[in-house]
Amino acid sequence: MSRIVYVNGDYVPEEEAKVSIFDRGFLMADGVYEVTSVLGGKLIDFDGHAKRLERSLSELDMAMPMSADDLLAIHRELVAKNGIDEGMIYLQVTRGAPGDRDFAFPPEDTPLTVVLFTQNKPGLADSPVAKQGIKVISIEDIRWGRRDIKTVQLLYPSMGKMMAKKAGVDDAWMVEDGAVTEGTSNNAYIVKNGTIITRQLSTDILHGITRAAVLRFAAEAQMKVEERPFTIEEAQDADEAFITSASTFVMPVVEVDGATVGTGRPGPVAARLREIYLEESRNAAI
Repeated sequence: MSRIVYVNGDYVPEEEAKVSIFDRGFLMADGVYEVTSVLGGKLIDFDGHAKRLERSLSELDMAMPMSADDLLAIHRELVAKNGIDEGMIYLQVTRGAPGDRDFAFPPEDTPLTVVLFTQNKPGLADSPVAKQGIKVISIEDIRWGRRDIKTVQLLYPSMGKMMAKKAGVDDAWMVEDGAVTEGTSNNAYIVKNGTIITRQLSTDILHGITRAAVLRFAAEAQMKVEERPFTIEEAQDADEAFITSASTFVMPVVEVDGATVGTGRPGPVAARLREIYLEESRNAAI
């Protein structure tokens, strides 16, 4: 049975979904996206994703295609139509299809393209990977300078994932001017002497929705947090390391560039934060 997806106002079987070859997301990567997790058939951190979507669009001089309430209704409809208990909903908004290719933006009245689809991920919250941790390598960060905008320009992060795969590990942390920026699709953290260390918000990194929630929960649990850049060497010497994202929640990192982090097993801080995040997020899910 095929998925039901949303394309520009219509719910259609995935094999019938069509977007113009002139769409600027296809030709220019001129669009933004969000991924919202689903647990127990409910949406996790939806308000945060909707607000970041609006911000990303604004930074690219695009308006919200509809209200947050309308977006919520579409998300819920897709969850229901596809019977999603645990998984994700991908949302993409592009500047639309003006009818021909041009570097200049199309007329302002060009309709935006809005696409959503579900990904069914049974066992998402109880991932066995979280019990063993992941391994990462470091790569040079050569992306454009506005990483705070969640655009569909994902070629280099994809290349980074493949570099990691070729190296026999799970992911890559990107490094700029000697310090870690973030993972290919996640925010990066280390723990040293009980302090959680992660890069401060700026245009250098994505303002992760899961990041914001995890740091808030850490503060509420009276954990010490320090927002600053850290190096690969610091990570290798850390007691723990982990990543956060909408699809991995809190995921321990047990090896960086071949060096074992801490005991080589998921540490207590990451484990506790994952537990708190899942519990609180489920309670607040809509």
